[in-house]
Amino acid sequence: MTLDKTTVEHELQKPVADISIIKLVDEFIAYAYLARASDIHIDPSEDRVKLRLRIDGVMHETFIIPKAIHDEVVSRIKVLAEMRMDEHQAAQDGRFRVTIPEGKESVKFDIRVSIAPTYYGENAVLRLLVEQGRNFTLEDVGFSKNDYEKIKKAIKKPYGMILVTGPTGSGKTTTLYTILKTLHTPDVSIITIEDPIEYSLEGVNQIQVNNQTSLSFANGLRSILRQDPNIIMVGEIRDQETANIAVNAALTGHLLLSTIHTNDAATTLPRLFDMKVEPFLIASTVNIAVAQRLVRKICPDCKAKKKFSKEECAALRAELPETVTFDETEFYIGEGCKTCNQTGYLGRVGIYEIMEITDRIRTAITTRASAPEIKKIALEEGMTTVLEDGVRKAVQGVTTLEEVFRVMRE
Repeated sequence: MTLDKTTVEHELQKPVADISIIKLVDEFIAYAYLARASDIHIDPSEDRVKLRLRIDGVMHETFIIPKAIHDEVVSRIKVLAEMRMDEHQAAQDGRFRVTIPEGKESVKFDIRVSIAPTYYGENAVLRLLVEQGRNFTLEDVGFSKNDYEKIKKAIKKPYGMILVTGPTGSGKTTTLYTILKTLHTPDVSIITIEDPIEYSLEGVNQIQVNNQTSLSFANGLRSILRQDPNIIMVGEIRDQETANIAVNAALTGHLLLSTIHTNDAATTLPRLFDMKVEPFLIASTVNIAVAQRLVRKICPDCKAKKKFSKEECAALRAELPETVTFDETEFYIGEGCKTCNQTGYLGRVGIYEIMEITDRIRTAITTRASAPEIKKIALEEGMTTVLEDGVRKAVQGVTTLEEVFRVMRE
């Protein structure tokens, strides 16, 4: 199959009575897969329904569906996801598996569905849990040589915590899964507790949080510790109870990986203070803190050089902190082509800030130092900020300066 809108548009151009809802839903899911979309949004308004795709983290309005078939489209999705058909005033979650022909082969993947009532009817968001491109290794997720060495050193330790931070959709789960794949050998036991399980990892025991049965992150983590694991992944540390159990697990000889919601690497440590974890415990358990964002990569098929004037360079430098500099006046852009659907970008790569917990930082933690104080020490010891890593990748022609600024402003 090739990326082609015409099959979906042909179905939508038929008289409403002749549209095959089953075929339409199958075709726009197939189109979304081929367009490398991570999510399909079906958003109703007063007189029409927008179908939007999130591709490389950016929303694109792709199709307009007649309002007259909106309920039937949502009903078809509910049937697939085994949701209640008679419920229209409550949010529902479900999941289903699809098979899409691709050449002589076919690809199978799960779709996670969330449906919620809105003013103009039910909307639906479909998350495509596609494992294409998920076979990342630590070498190709975008770490610089220095950061790669820090990660390798941290994951070789038999115990302690590896914390990954960043906003929603910044690739934290992919980073953790990549580390787990690297660590997965026949002589270790790996158990995860996640909400939800994004992708299936072969040979790893993955547990799904279930609040209806009181299987929270904290309760699940307690159970995991009785299962004799070497390595544990907790989807997110979001409360005091989970934080304390996680720290104790890391103290008692387990390597624990998790995510935490903060703006940068240095803030992860004061965030644990806020969760009432003792500073001496944080200092002795956290091995490394990783902050990250995802930027779109320039499409290789339409990559072209762009020379900036002195004035443009001065304006760009003015937007950067004093610590982040560049000497170049020539960068790369994507001009837009058929391969990238005229966007100039194809795929995404991480930009990172990796803070090793050194002796100086441990001392700062025990004195309850603030995030800016911890960050100052880390920078003195050679840490590269997310913004610096982004500018470096723009200089290398991996992404554009505009893209780095867009992501950092978000």
